[in-house]
Amino acid sequence: MELWSKEVWGIIARVALMLLSSSGAARGEPCRRPLVSALPPAAFSSSSRASGSHGPAFAKLNRREGAGGWSPLSSDPYQWLEVDLGGRTRITAVATQGRYGSSDWLTSYQLMFSDSGHNWKQYRQEDSIGALPGNTNADSVVQHKLQHPVIARHVRLLPLDWNPHGRIGLRLETYGCSYDSDVVSLDGRSSLLFRSSPGPRRTPAASLSLAFKTPRNSGTLVQAEGRSEHSLTLQLQGGRLLLLLPKGRRPVSLGSLLDDQHWHHVSVELRGDGLNLTVDSSSLWVRLPPRLAHWDHAQVSVGAGRGLASRGHFRGCVENLVYNGLNLVQLAEKKDQRVTVQGDVTFSCAEPVSVAMTFTSAQSFLRLPLATEAPTTEASVGLHFRTWNEAGLLLTFDLPQREGVVWLYLSGARLHLQIHKAGRAPLELSAGSALNDGQWHSMELVSRRGHLSVAVDGGEGATAHASPPFLIAVGGQLFLGGCPAEGSRRLCMNPFEAFQGCMRLLTVHNQPLDLIPVQQALMGNYSHLQIDMCGILDRCSQSHCEHGGSCRQSWSNFHCNCSGTGYGGATCHSSLYEQSCEAYKHRGNTSGYYYIDVDGSGPIGAQLMYCNMTEDHTWTVIQHNNTALTTLRPAPGGGRLSAHFEYASQDDQLAAVIGQSQHCEQELSYHCRKSRLLNTPDGPLLSWWAGGPGDGQVQTYWGGAPPGSQQCSCGLQENCVDPRHSCNCDADRGEWAHDSGLLTHKQTLPVRSLVLGDVHRPGSEGAYRVGPLRCHGDKNVWNAAFFDQETSYLHFPTFHGELSADVSFLFKTSSSSGVFLENLGIRDFLRIELCSSTEVLLSFDVGNGPTEVAMTTAFPLNDDRWHHVRAERNVREASLRLDELPAATREAPADGHIHLQLNSQLFIGGTASRQRGFRGCMRSLRLNGVTLDLEGRAGITPGVQAGCSGHCSSYGSLCQNRGRCVERTSSFSCDCSSSAHSGAFCDREVSASFKSGTSVSYAFNEVIGSSGSSSVSSDLDLRAENLSLSFRSLQSPALLLFVGSSRREYLALLLNQHDMLEVRYRLDSSRAADILRSKVPNLADGHLHAVVLSRRAAAASVQIDQNPKEDFNLTSDVEFNSVRSLVLGRVPDSAELDPELSRLASVGFTGCLSGVLFNSVSPLKAALLHPDTSPVVVTGPLVQSICGSTSADPHAAGTRHHLSGQSGSVGTGQPEVNAIRRDSALIGGVIAVAVFVTASALAVAARLLYRRKATRRRREGKTPKPDDNGGSSEEHKEYFIQEVWTETEPPCFTVKKPAEHRPAEQRASQLLSPVVCRDCTRTPS
Repeated sequence: MELWSKEVWGIIARVALMLLSSSGAARGEPCRRPLVSALPPAAFSSSSRASGSHGPAFAKLNRREGAGGWSPLSSDPYQWLEVDLGGRTRITAVATQGRYGSSDWLTSYQLMFSDSGHNWKQYRQEDSIGALPGNTNADSVVQHKLQHPVIARHVRLLPLDWNPHGRIGLRLETYGCSYDSDVVSLDGRSSLLFRSSPGPRRTPAASLSLAFKTPRNSGTLVQAEGRSEHSLTLQLQGGRLLLLLPKGRRPVSLGSLLDDQHWHHVSVELRGDGLNLTVDSSSLWVRLPPRLAHWDHAQVSVGAGRGLASRGHFRGCVENLVYNGLNLVQLAEKKDQRVTVQGDVTFSCAEPVSVAMTFTSAQSFLRLPLATEAPTTEASVGLHFRTWNEAGLLLTFDLPQREGVVWLYLSGARLHLQIHKAGRAPLELSAGSALNDGQWHSMELVSRRGHLSVAVDGGEGATAHASPPFLIAVGGQLFLGGCPAEGSRRLCMNPFEAFQGCMRLLTVHNQPLDLIPVQQALMGNYSHLQIDMCGILDRCSQSHCEHGGSCRQSWSNFHCNCSGTGYGGATCHSSLYEQSCEAYKHRGNTSGYYYIDVDGSGPIGAQLMYCNMTEDHTWTVIQHNNTALTTLRPAPGGGRLSAHFEYASQDDQLAAVIGQSQHCEQELSYHCRKSRLLNTPDGPLLSWWAGGPGDGQVQTYWGGAPPGSQQCSCGLQENCVDPRHSCNCDADRGEWAHDSGLLTHKQTLPVRSLVLGDVHRPGSEGAYRVGPLRCHGDKNVWNAAFFDQETSYLHFPTFHGELSADVSFLFKTSSSSGVFLENLGIRDFLRIELCSSTEVLLSFDVGNGPTEVAMTTAFPLNDDRWHHVRAERNVREASLRLDELPAATREAPADGHIHLQLNSQLFIGGTASRQRGFRGCMRSLRLNGVTLDLEGRAGITPGVQAGCSGHCSSYGSLCQNRGRCVERTSSFSCDCSSSAHSGAFCDREVSASFKSGTSVSYAFNEVIGSSGSSSVSSDLDLRAENLSLSFRSLQSPALLLFVGSSRREYLALLLNQHDMLEVRYRLDSSRAADILRSKVPNLADGHLHAVVLSRRAAAASVQIDQNPKEDFNLTSDVEFNSVRSLVLGRVPDSAELDPELSRLASVGFTGCLSGVLFNSVSPLKAALLHPDTSPVVVTGPLVQSICGSTSADPHAAGTRHHLSGQSGSVGTGQPEVNAIRRDSALIGGVIAVAVFVTASALAVAARLLYRRKATRRRREGKTPKPDDNGGSSEEHKEYFIQEVWTETEPPCFTVKKPAEHRPAEQRASQLLSPVVCRDCTRTPS
């Protein structure tokens, strides 16, 4: 009778719903009709009822019948109320109300939907939130509009929380409209075949849409075939949907867990040059080649596929399959002749009933009582499970008479069996692998006649066997998933982790167990268990791992593997690298190759670039495939010659580097003999070049001239060799000439191609060079603003960081508090503030309530020094980092809101309320990799000043070796004029290799500046000296340094015949010299030794290397009078010295001298770096070297010289041209090694001491050249293959990644895999 009544009301409900919906549709009303109020009592059911008057049929909105609503017998989280709508219905909203006239109402609840009354699916909002807000009293109505409509027949509501002063009480209503569909059921052997009508089928705009549900994770849904390459296949594989395109195109995968027996919606739309694939709420754009930009399908198969790619037939239901406007299911049902039905096909959806259960937490378990009279010779237990966790207990039971225990559990994603029986060794078996892949797996334990087996996936996943000498029977109690937390451990003991996942199809002795009585509290007991549903989520389906990070997951969370991406953090959001060479410099790094990520956490990847950090500028150098001077070889047939340049960086990286730099330049030169360049401004254009973004735009000017001028540098300066022409080469002379200069207009950089036209006439010769792109000055690093009032602020557009938001900036202040940044939403917000002089706070709300991450320091932050703040918030965690301290983190809830929704202006330096504003400086403010222009906005905002000064207080310590920090408008620099070192931080050794005939003489023709304890009178009389130098040599005795005076007084530093250091002071010409002998032995051993000599009046001290300081007293005069010169190496005029010293002075010194500093004078530095402006005379060979450093940096060269503004000259010499023309970095490396070996062999022949010297000649004996001498590059923090080059741009050979910027997983090895730079000498095709 009850079954008949339900069928009757079901028919009535469907008729009523159709009438209501049709009338509403006729009036054009939206889908918001009440669905529950007209239903009969039989449509309602519940877990329990407090009394007859509290039954589920009284749970209609605004009704007062009965007790005024539904209340269960007990108020706990396992109660539910269910409504059968009578048919599949489109549901758009749900409304709730408390029980009338009571204190009973829900404060939060869950919604479940189902087609059959089984296999429920939980409704989740956009952020995967399952809980919906309820009521605050018994009478008000709270309506929740569903973010996406749900199609279902059954609705179930589960109370989560209720009024703590009452109990569960509920009245409800659902809103929506009827839903019509055409459904076909396929049994795994049946299919539909649609053949298109004869005639044209090419459709440039086409679509395919359908819905399906299936219990299987593989099978072919749709296969469309046509002539040529026009085919398309939709198939399931591992529960994901694959879109297979013609051969040669990679498959596209979307969706996950599609075998859950719930409806999933699929659409494929052909639009323009691609396909848009949508599965449920996820979409993917697939670009197609032009030949595939239309459909030409002769037939469409539904449920079956052909070919090697087929995954077999589809089993399940397909709904509303529409192909190019044709409903194929409807055509099949109407027996249209275009559709052929194959096999057993039904036009309804009958789905098998299998009651699943979800173990939601570590406290989940299910206890089932079993019959005690289990078979004695045969026993079995089996189930299906799916999970993401590698470990967890599946089931456990006791052996007969409680003589032991059996555990079946997962560990390491394998199935394990353990049997412990008293008095016997434990029995262990294992089978299967990778069982935590989220797919359904079967497990069966069978004991039969003394033989035991454990099978996974029906034996396909392996089977393990054993023959235990004792009986195994399944009886008494069976525990699944875990054990109760309370009660006796004697009943259930779980030494493993609890299971989190889904189970179904539980069998004991090959008989299925019905779990519905468990849900109805008629059998067993459970905790934290959802019955009749599988609530597994794929948290990696829409991966939140950015920048190519791989996603892996557990039941409750996901994790990102960022290895090899160049990014870090919980979601691989933040770059591991700096955004410019300037940023690396101000971390104390020196010249070398570094990975540059120009947009931080943005989409542009990191790129290896060379940073040349000079004293004046920090240059970013980007090579291309041919920076060498290249001769032109006319091609047969004449015509213009063209060269194309491929850069080591991608176009977006180039554009970003150029855009954020203050200055960029690229050398462009042409050497010619009877080869015209541009001809005349009024004549035909013979040559041009293209530059700028993409392929570049044609440019008609040459290096050193302004854009659009059609001139060379000499034309601009009016000094061309022929005044009638604007370029030297246009004079068309028979002597060699050249036009060279720098291109500095950033909009036309970099040079992309070069076309040269006048190279085919008899006698015409030419050679071109396009240098690397060089940029300096990071406009972002020093972009700063000063806030001088607490009420002042800057405002910018709303910050959009819904899923990932990173903020970084530097600040300095003398205040103890203030808000750095604030952005508000309706309820959400983001704020970073200085709470006290030692604490920075990140606070935000994304809908889960306010969250705070605090960073406390042991040092004051209001010390008026720069401090670096880096904050990040993503779907996994929030982190805050200050300077170089370890980050503070706060993990996000696993199933909470994830979208940060802001809508106000972004306030910098203050708040919308103008309270608690920040006073001080902020600079380099970046949000998700984008720099905000603080200076530009400060220029138009009262109370805020553009720019900040006072950088030396923070960065002055970077200036080493007596270098002095100098403030600049933006940035700072190190003044090395008082240092014996050079370089951006005065950290670069200035060293030279001396031979016996080498002499460096520095004349004190000006007053020496005082330094330290030195005092210098106007007539160059000294009462104190500070002298320091380093040397290495095998020569003894040898004179290292000599300081002489016009009164025959001197200071000499030498190695004696015993390889020990002597200092000779003769401060009274009438007396013998004081000889100060050090006791440190073996100094002529070829190793580098450092010497520091200090004298104050008669007291002198000497320290060698790290040895103790040695003190001496002079017996002669204490004043060094009329100091005239300082000599390194051979002393030219030594006749007035005593015989021994005279002999050493005339022999000279063979070895290396480095870092020579006498008071404030650095004679070696003057000779090598400033020979034309210093009072220094060099005779004999003097070669700049890196011999003075044990950790040499071969790229630490001086400022590079360019031909900026030089018009060139006419001569008879042909330009030296690099003849290497190969498109291979390997050949370039081989040639480099050959040059290196040759140079080394010559050096060995000249002097065995310096085996690895590579030199370049000083022009006219003065210009220094790089030298690789004796330093051990393995000890330096950056690794290079060293090579000789003629300018200070980077050599283009194999380099090693700087150790301090390696990804963490690679730092264990001393050297990383080589990164090969592009071949700089390749001839363009």
